[in-house]
Amino acid sequence: MRLIDVAKVIRSKNAGPLHVTLDLMFPDKAGFDTASASKSLEAAAIAKLYGVPVEKVTVIPYAPALALKIVIDRPVVAGSPGDRDVYGAQQHRPLLDIVL
Repeated sequence: MRLIDVAKVIRSKNAGPLHVTLDLMFPDKAGFDTASASKSLEAAAIAKLYGVPVEKVTVIPYAPALALKIVIDRPVVAGSPGDRDVYGAQQHRPLLDIVL
């Protein structure tokens, strides 16, 4: 099962100048439970996918909202030289290929 077939929202955005969040929202508890239990969405897998150390990734499941929030430390401060996406709005793309 692919993440894009289960999640109703997959997006990324800034969480201040030092972090990007990846938000995954699900239409039902079954989808949320499947995603939450998936090794593909654990911090180590996300770190590998984004090419960052695992300690730079935090995965926060929030069952009341049927959502997962993944926080990744930005490699450079938002808006500084070398920043390729100041708003963090393009960072969810690698998640679209995840198989749960």
